[in-house]
Amino acid sequence: MQETNIPKVYDPQSFEKKWYKFWEDNKLFHAEVEKGKKPYSIVIPPPNVTGQLHMGHAMDNTLQDILIRFHRMRGYNTLWMPGCDHAGIATQAKVDAALREEGTSRHELGRKKFVERAWQWKEKFGSRIMYQLRSLGSSCDWDRERFTMDEGCSKAVREVFVRLYEEGLIYQGTRITNWCPHCNTALSDIEVEHETEMGHLYHIRYQVENTDEFVEIATTRPETMFGDTGVAVHPDDERYKALVGKTLILPIVGRHIPLFADSYVDPQFGTGAVKVTPAHDPNDFEMGQRHDLEQILVMTNDGRMAANTGKYAGMDRYECRRCLVEDLKEQGFLVKIEEHEHAVGHCSRCNTTVEPMASKQWFVKMESLAKPAIEAVKSGKIKFVPERFTKIYCNWLENIRDWCISRQLWWGHQIPAWYCDSCGKTTVSRDDITVCPVCGSHQLRRDEDVLDTWFSSGLWPFETMGWPEETEELKQFYPTSVLVTGYDIIFFWVARMVMMGLKFGGDIPFKHVFIHGLVRDSQGRKMSKSLGNGIDPVEVIEKYGADTLRFMLITGNTPGNDMRFYWERVESARNFANKLWNASRFMLMNLEGFDKTFVPEKAQYSLADQWILSRYAHTAELVTKNLEHFELGEAARSLYEFIWNEFCDWYIELSKARLYDKENTAERRVAQYVLSYVLEHTLRLLHPFMPFITEEIWQHIPHEGKSIMISSWPDNEMAKINDVAEKNMTAVMETIKAIRNIRAQVNAATGKRSEVILYFADSNMQKTFTDNKGYLAALAAAEPMTVWTDKSSRPENAMTAVVSGIEIYLPMAGLIDVEKETVRLTKEITNLNKEIERLAKKLTNEGFLAKAPSEVVEKEKEKQKGYADKKAAVEERLSYLATL
Repeated sequence: MQETNIPKVYDPQSFEKKWYKFWEDNKLFHAEVEKGKKPYSIVIPPPNVTGQLHMGHAMDNTLQDILIRFHRMRGYNTLWMPGCDHAGIATQAKVDAALREEGTSRHELGRKKFVERAWQWKEKFGSRIMYQLRSLGSSCDWDRERFTMDEGCSKAVREVFVRLYEEGLIYQGTRITNWCPHCNTALSDIEVEHETEMGHLYHIRYQVENTDEFVEIATTRPETMFGDTGVAVHPDDERYKALVGKTLILPIVGRHIPLFADSYVDPQFGTGAVKVTPAHDPNDFEMGQRHDLEQILVMTNDGRMAANTGKYAGMDRYECRRCLVEDLKEQGFLVKIEEHEHAVGHCSRCNTTVEPMASKQWFVKMESLAKPAIEAVKSGKIKFVPERFTKIYCNWLENIRDWCISRQLWWGHQIPAWYCDSCGKTTVSRDDITVCPVCGSHQLRRDEDVLDTWFSSGLWPFETMGWPEETEELKQFYPTSVLVTGYDIIFFWVARMVMMGLKFGGDIPFKHVFIHGLVRDSQGRKMSKSLGNGIDPVEVIEKYGADTLRFMLITGNTPGNDMRFYWERVESARNFANKLWNASRFMLMNLEGFDKTFVPEKAQYSLADQWILSRYAHTAELVTKNLEHFELGEAARSLYEFIWNEFCDWYIELSKARLYDKENTAERRVAQYVLSYVLEHTLRLLHPFMPFITEEIWQHIPHEGKSIMISSWPDNEMAKINDVAEKNMTAVMETIKAIRNIRAQVNAATGKRSEVILYFADSNMQKTFTDNKGYLAALAAAEPMTVWTDKSSRPENAMTAVVSGIEIYLPMAGLIDVEKETVRLTKEITNLNKEIERLAKKLTNEGFLAKAPSEVVEKEKEKQKGYADKKAAVEERLSYLATL
């Protein structure tokens, strides 16, 4: 027999850490390969090593943990692979900041010592988010924890790079990339967030050589004009046909540049003539390639003007813009400045405005990798949940551009390419080299750049399981079952994992992609440091418990849609935990004499027993079905409704009479059994959602096994759906609610018993009520119960209601104290008259009517009408009382 006491007050802090340690110490999260079992695996979206738990992590990992715990209880060979990402830019920024505080820099340290410091930083701070995930209840297999720069992952990254290079899918070339002047590195297109901003369109005159004519161009970035090597117009634009082929003189600079025609130009934008700066604009770069234009870089990597910009050299790009515009105006080249709304790219890491710049980088050819990744989804081999994200994924891949994978950082996977200063050859190698394989020279330099962080995380599903080795884990757990992630990284990560998985893993990386939305603040805004509207999930856990946070995040959650964070919803989830705690405590207090070997005969079950067992069976079926279809929010809602409304508010109340009646041992034993059975099985259903409270309660109540998390998922072997019992009990419950409503309307004294007269159209229902009239007496203070059969006359002076085909009559005589109620209602009329008179004076006051806004006047009129209507209702009630 288990301990039959749990504390009076639900205090999650007293047991959540205890149970997590118990699970971890007993290796209950750990998975070994069991070939006879059906596998179920998830790889965690690796959080940044620099990170700490935020609401997005809390949401994402709660969803994963629910799925993992559900399938673990169903007997699958279950693996949840944890780990974190080295986060190249973010980690380097953290270490740089630490070095600045010490009065030094990475350049002073040198690359080798800087990387050593970065590893030290990782060891000191990198586990923070892993511990925070534990506090959330995440049941990851921590024995298998991985890091994107550990030895195994590094080997996999180098193998993939070399293979792609050998196949001609990785190449080095000079192209336009998005450059972050703050992070001092190139970025891929999807690391740039475009925000609509109000800027300016500057109209500038470029003189036609040897004439007094000018061509007016419009630009949002006049500071890039130092790199102009042409002006383009559309070939069909009649305004400029006579000028095509002419030479223009670049203002301020004096460079002679061609005016040419190109169909890319939009004749409707600005003046229809555009400056072409091939080294600072991706579209200009393409035009420059077509028309053999020179590329001139006019900015340094930190966003300052280069030496070739004359007096502007060294200026910040925006300072240059201001000075240049003044000079253009002074020299007569500036025509006008217009306000202009346009999309501006920002670095997703630091929010600095990016600068498109031509530079020599490493790229992956994407077309041949993208095609099978599109087919895998279109064929249904990979399914998106919700399905609507399939189109977004496919559209991006169908229009994909080559991927810039080199980053000008020191922290990350250094590109395995060596340059020979003797023969000029480039060598890409799986192993570090010291001798040029072409000429034998020792004059080798390794490429200083590192790979884009997403390159290594794109291999995550198979590199974490031992690839390129043929491991047992790969055979058992790859492809993984589902990827759980937000819609904001479909392009960053999901698409790349599919491409890399198909190319190197030999199969799709996952069968389902379960997309969730963002957690926004109560106003619908994205949580951010700049807005100061972030909610720290660790603080919520410390105050309310992990179960409360998890249940709040999951209830009302629908796949793919954003949700808003409301503190009221946190309180509601905590109240739900309290309700379950108190219900469990009630059961434990009434288990005296409980015999766990006793199982009632079917005939021993009361109507309430049959009903709750059927409702439990319905709930178990619905929760299982919803979890299988990724409707986790619906599953949680079903459990909430069943536990709060049906089990706690109804069944426990209905069972009290039998539990308290210690003379009737037989009925008491049945009530104990049903209460215990339903609670224990419901705790198992709830466990994936609220693991801590379910374990704490389960360990106190009668149960079998070491831990609820490795107990079997309920299969409804004992409890079956009983439609007849549900129909009959529902009729009884609706009748009880109707009687309670009538009593509330007439302000009947609490506990004052009153006769109830019922008319049944269905004789079977009459028998149900006759056999179970004790429920009406216990929960509605309605006794005696009389069956009305005389249709010739209806009961007089009775309140009435109709539910489920049953006519309900509650005689007023004896139900209320007529004299007392008359005094109360008379006093209420007096108060109403005072309010009506006050408002009448106000609404006839000319001063008020003249000064008050019309909406205020209307509001006062509505109040007056409301009081008048209420008075009429009270007077009608008084008239009725006079007849009793």
